[in-house]
Amino acid sequence: MTTTSIAASYERDGFVSPIELLSEAEAVALRADLEAGEAELADQPDKLALLRGNLPQILPSFAALVRQPRLIDMVSQVLGPDLLVWGTNTFIKEPRTPNHLSWHQDLTYWGLDDEQELTAWVALSPATTASGCMRFVAGSHARPIVPHVDTFAQNNMLTRGQEIAVDVDEAEATDVELRPGQCSMHHGHLFHASGPNSSDDRRIGIAVRYITPAMAMQGGERPLASLVSGEDRYGHFELMPPPAGRLQEADFARVRRHQAIMRPILFQGADESKRG
Repeated sequence: MTTTSIAASYERDGFVSPIELLSEAEAVALRADLEAGEAELADQPDKLALLRGNLPQILPSFAALVRQPRLIDMVSQVLGPDLLVWGTNTFIKEPRTPNHLSWHQDLTYWGLDDEQELTAWVALSPATTASGCMRFVAGSHARPIVPHVDTFAQNNMLTRGQEIAVDVDEAEATDVELRPGQCSMHHGHLFHASGPNSSDDRRIGIAVRYITPAMAMQGGERPLASLVSGEDRYGHFELMPPPAGRLQEADFARVRRHQAIMRPILFQGADESKRG
């Protein structure tokens, strides 16, 4: 897709997919680096969780991914040239497992003061209907945040098991299938979900949350973010440098501090009795 068609499709539908981003070999190499890190941290569950939740701050290969020129160019068509990475999530569905994401809107619980945000979702393994690819409802990004309920359901991969509390017409949903190396982009108000993985391979994707530096946290907190393009003239976030190396203690310490700031924001108003 051209940058012009990307911007037009995003404005109309609230998402763009598929986008050719990496070669299959590049995607395979990133997956191998992630899985090597998982193996090295297998007996350190705290660090393993930090790795999966903060790949670009822990592994240089993923720091390069979120700064990849083609990806930056595509995101800039929507948000402009000044970009921060506000956060990342690695969504891994093991083979033949029931883990899923319920229908939700990303910006519901993030505590950001505006909607100048988009998520780039990069596939590192085949994302198919069978493996539990994402499903989008085109045009739903035009709606404001609708009511959600917290379920804390066991197999729900979302932070609070949050789920849209209004009816979603499944017939209107589009399955967003991606090959390794392809990506999609979607708006923070877009209705989206994904099903379980019935395939024999892991379904691995990294969600990169880009925002403009004009965005701020509603409560005035200053969590860490990475400046990946242009400049930050606002100072709403503490800027995080790229990782010093691979699996470095200083980088783990930095993301621990970031998570300590973000955790009460992400769980604000949650029904503690439902938490496991």
